[in-house]
Amino acid sequence: MSSITLKKLSLTIFGESHGPCIGGVITGLPAGHRLDFEKIDKDVLRRKPGKDGLSTPRNEEDKYEIVSGIKDGVLTGAPLCVIIKNSDTHSSDYSKLADIPRPSHSDYPAYIKYNGFNDIRGGGHFSGRLTAPITVIGSICKQLLEKEEIKVVSHILRIKDITDKSLLDCNGEDIKKLADGKDTVCDSVVENFYKLITDAKANKDSLGAVCECGIINMKPGLGGPLFDGLEGKLAQLVYGIPGVKGVEFGIGFDFAGLSGSLANDCYCLKDGKIRTKTNNNGGILGGISNGENIVFRVAFKPTPSIALPQQSVNLKTGCEEILEIKGRHDPIIALRALPVVEGIAAIGILDEIL
Repeated sequence: MSSITLKKLSLTIFGESHGPCIGGVITGLPAGHRLDFEKIDKDVLRRKPGKDGLSTPRNEEDKYEIVSGIKDGVLTGAPLCVIIKNSDTHSSDYSKLADIPRPSHSDYPAYIKYNGFNDIRGGGHFSGRLTAPITVIGSICKQLLEKEEIKVVSHILRIKDITDKSLLDCNGEDIKKLADGKDTVCDSVVENFYKLITDAKANKDSLGAVCECGIINMKPGLGGPLFDGLEGKLAQLVYGIPGVKGVEFGIGFDFAGLSGSLANDCYCLKDGKIRTKTNNNGGILGGISNGENIVFRVAFKPTPSIALPQQSVNLKTGCEEILEIKGRHDPIIALRALPVVEGIAAIGILDEIL
C-alpha cells in the first residue's frame, strides 16, 4: 500500500496488478459537489488497456465502484474509496520471472526489499495498473478545479525525433482541443507518432516519450519557498506514476544554455493585470505560482518488458541467463499515462486551493 499526506488531502493506493482488485482512498475532499460521471468515464477510457493497437491487449473493463464518500452522486466530505476489479489476468506468463528479474523493471530491487515475497505478476504493486484508481480520483479533482475555472490538459510532446507544439506556445484553441481529449496539439504529428509506435511493436521493442501537462488559468500565490515549493510538490506526485524518469518545468534544462537576458520572463500589463511576456519558468517562481499557466514535462522510459532476448541473472542459480519475456505489454507507456498525469497534477493543485 502506498500513501501520501498533503496539506489538506491524503491519498492511498492499494492492490496489485493480478490481485482480485485495485483501488484508492482520498480524504479531505470538500462536500457538496455533484460528480459528473461522464467526465470520469472519459478519463478512464483514455487510460484503459486493450482499446487499440497501441497498447497492451490486456482487456480490463476498468469498471470502477465508488464505495464511500458519495451519496446520490454528491460528495459527502467523508473519505472517498474507489475499487476496480481485475479480470483479464494471465498470471502464468510471469512464472519464469520469479527467478529472473526483468532488466529496468522493479523486479530485482523489490525482490531484495521484500525478501523475495513480492508479487511479480504484472509488476504487482509497482504496476502501471495501479494508475487506474489514480485516474478516477484525479478526474474528480479536475472537476473540483473546474469550479475555480482551472483546467488541466496534457499531450504527447515528443517521441524520438518527432515533436508536437509545446503548451508554452499554445493558444486558446489549442488548449480546447486537448481539453476535448486530443492526444496532440498538431494533427500533423499523429501519423508519425503512430508509425513509430507500431514499428516498435512489430520489432518486439518499446518506446519512451515526453508528455507535457498544463494547468490552465492558474491562480497566483499558491505554493511556498524552499521545501514547500509547488514544483517539488508536483514532481513528488508525478514521480509516483510508474515509468516516470524525469520532470521539468517550463523550458527546464534548456535554461542551462541561455543567458539571463534571453531566459527571463519580463513583466507586462495585459488587460490591467500583471503578466509575463514569456513563460519560460512554467508558471512558478520561487516555488510559488505567478498566475501564468503551469507547464511541466514528464519523461517516460520505454516499457521495460519487451519480447527481445535480454541478459539477466537467475536469482536461484546465480548464473547469467538470456531472458525472453512473454505476456502482454504496452509498446509505449506515455500514451495511456496522459489522464494519469493530469489527475495526479489536479490532486496537487486542489490541495493548495482548499
